[in-house]
Amino acid sequence: MDTSLVAAQLYTIRQHTQTREDFARSMRKIREIGYRAVQVSAIGAISDADVKQIVNDNGLRICNTHIAFDRLQNDLDAVIAQHQLWDCRHIAIGSMPAAFRESAAGYKRFAALGSQIGERLAQADMTFSYHNHSFEFVKFDGRAGLEILFDESDPRYLQAELDTYWVQHGGADPAAWIDRLAGRMPVVHLKDMVMLSPQSGGGKDYRPQQAMAEVGEGNMNFPGILAACRRAGVEWYAVEQDICQRDPFESLAISFENLAAM
Repeated sequence: MDTSLVAAQLYTIRQHTQTREDFARSMRKIREIGYRAVQVSAIGAISDADVKQIVNDNGLRICNTHIAFDRLQNDLDAVIAQHQLWDCRHIAIGSMPAAFRESAAGYKRFAALGSQIGERLAQADMTFSYHNHSFEFVKFDGRAGLEILFDESDPRYLQAELDTYWVQHGGADPAAWIDRLAGRMPVVHLKDMVMLSPQSGGGKDYRPQQAMAEVGEGNMNFPGILAACRRAGVEWYAVEQDICQRDPFESLAISFENLAAM
């Protein structure tokens, strides 16, 4: 695939982006791997101007971000100014606050709020997307929470940052969900899933455990996922691995190399 469209989600290396100096070292490593773009998430207290300068100095761009819900609700003008400085159009929320998760009515309330936030961002030529985990696949009267969220929100203003691993973790088909959200998903999140061998044969430990892996190193159907992304008009492919079994920069490199070969 075209690796110029592949971004490193900085949440993967969050322990290495908490100071200006560490952030600069990390961006240099990201560029050396081959990435040309990053998603800003979970970095430390680094000024917006410094983030922009360091990213530019390393030949990178910020393609999207994760922003906390309280900032989106209470400080949206500052969020817009920050993203204008960063030349970044795509903004996402990393998860739904717990207060909305327990009922269909809660998902509908969040859908309305997300649509309102997205409408304001659209006025600034920016998009707003929702990043899922697997709790959204709990069903309420036969409908998964994620279905409610996207059915009840305005597709012009609340878009999807679908996390393919978490869709599969929730028991759904990532490619089918990408097709379902075609034209409504500027960014996709990619990581793979493996089954780890049990540590012992006794008690509950006999069962294999799901774990996150580098793209192409697990069991997910990435040819089908990437084909669906092309059909859906995805702009950016963000590699995110919340938990790595090795050095996270090595994990990002493995994912990048595997995607380049696909």
